[in-house]
Amino acid sequence: MPKLKKSLIGWEEWCALPDIGLPAVRAKIDTGAKTSALHAEDIEVFTRNGQKFVRFNIPPLKRKEELVITCEAPLIEKRNVISSNGEREKRYVISARIELGGKDFISEVTLTSRHKMAFRMLLGRAALKKARVVVDPAKSFLLGKPEKVVKLYKNKSVRDK
Repeated sequence: MPKLKKSLIGWEEWCALPDIGLPAVRAKIDTGAKTSALHAEDIEVFTRNGQKFVRFNIPPLKRKEELVITCEAPLIEKRNVISSNGEREKRYVISARIELGGKDFISEVTLTSRHKMAFRMLLGRAALKKARVVVDPAKSFLLGKPEKVVKLYKNKSVRDK
């Protein structure tokens, strides 16, 4: 894999996790968190060809709660994570390909409920290191915003109310 050039990003950016069907997710950049976290609902562990997988639902757009994507990924492990409020929580961990500002890298992502949080995704230090970015905490969306984010999710699942 070629070495990536460092780029400047803001404290919030848009990223994608294309291999699990998420073309655009607004993420908070969190240099205080080691591992990235993704909002997940209805988490289910299953086995396929002798390998453990995890299936979960995510409403990827905060203002479009009726849009729900079902994702699947190989399960790496279940580990204890200490959240920002100091509570220990056992979380499922997946490995995900993340696209951020034209860069493409693999990083571990924990699955947790972020329904009370403003962001569906949190990008932690491990991912930021792989992305080779520098964070300007006074700026937002230095990488831009995907055009018509809702259209990126065209033909995806819609939750019945």
